[in-house]
Amino acid sequence: MSGPRSGWFASGVTPASSAVAVTAFPDEVIQTPRSRTERAYPNLIYYNKAGRGGHFAAWEQPQLFAEEVRAGFRPLR
Repeated sequence: MSGPRSGWFASGVTPASSAVAVTAFPDEVIQTPRSRTERAYPNLIYYNKAGRGGHFAAWEQPQLFAEEVRAGFRPLR
């Protein structure tokens, strides 16, 4: 990675090496772009921007959350 480093990237934390699935919910306080997610998690197997939901997505949109969990695990079958 080139350029200035900030946040936890600068803290010396090693990115996760296990498979990672991410769903970005539109009403979440912090929106992390896919490009940054891919840098943080080199083994990203699933990324999706949901159409609704926020920080408490499992409570706010339980059906959507369950579908996203299933979709995230699908590549590991």
